[in-house]
Amino acid sequence: MEIGKIPNDILKEIVLNKIKYKRKEVLVRPSIGEDCSVVDFGDEVCVLSSDPITGAANEVGRLAVHVSCNDVASCGIEPLGLMVTILAPPDTSKEDLSIIMSQLSETAASLKVDIMGGHTEITDAVNRVVIMSTAIGKAPKGKVVTTAGAKAGDKIVMTKTAGLEGTAIIAFEREKELLNVLGREIVDNAKKFMDSISVVKEGVIAGAFGVSAMHDVTEGGILGAAWELAEASGKGFRIEKNLIPIKEETLKITAFYKIDPMKLISSGCMVIACLNGDELVEELRKQGIQASVIGEITEEKDKLLFTENERVYIGQPASDELYKVIGKD
Repeated sequence: MEIGKIPNDILKEIVLNKIKYKRKEVLVRPSIGEDCSVVDFGDEVCVLSSDPITGAANEVGRLAVHVSCNDVASCGIEPLGLMVTILAPPDTSKEDLSIIMSQLSETAASLKVDIMGGHTEITDAVNRVVIMSTAIGKAPKGKVVTTAGAKAGDKIVMTKTAGLEGTAIIAFEREKELLNVLGREIVDNAKKFMDSISVVKEGVIAGAFGVSAMHDVTEGGILGAAWELAEASGKGFRIEKNLIPIKEETLKITAFYKIDPMKLISSGCMVIACLNGDELVEELRKQGIQASVIGEITEEKDKLLFTENERVYIGQPASDELYKVIGKD
């Protein structure tokens, strides 16, 4: 099988369909596009999401905090706590672990998230550091936004720019190679994208604004996230390629490696389905968050990307474009 997330059809067949026992307290269960579970705690609900960091050697601590907290934020609520498991290979030093823990601690503190516990282990079962994090949040019952709530006629709002996380990871992992080709300014700017991969602020703003559905953009990129949101909602979409914002650094790095920036992992970018899309964009921009309307949810289930000369049918996400680069050695 290809490196990356298991394709959605296989995930459904051999993972999701094998889950049998269901408790009444669990309000939102695993399904395509849904990254969070929601548990009934009376007047409030508990929201949980788990994610591993496997595709990067640098900045793993920062990424581990953001990826799980972003999932909780995509429910429109603020994460409050984090459980973290670190699996490190035998050649890991005390200094390596100290750096990772500092990244975890500083990033969590910046989001006002409590690291509540977890596990740290040296093991020969891995050949690079793997971090698994579980973020936890709470909200009043009935106030959680899901991925599956998009409605026909909703505008598709995208925050920030495509390929943020992937661009930053590649800039860190392939710095020497890129310096020779693109120069110091482009590489340093791309590495700074790591400072923009949280969507907690926009998630909370959108949740308070009132939206139909949200999904943070991870593996599979902006097109993968839009596909999962539409699929979870039983809908389709029409997206205009020329409306998808992509930064110069991303365009240059993806062009050099011949990969598609719209299919590149992009934590820091949120896809939101909202009836009043233009108003939401205005609200996000007022609060310092770049946002754009890039398309619309449709009743027809076709998922379409429109370019200047053609329309392209978008299928389920394949292995992320990142692995075409970091897998080269």
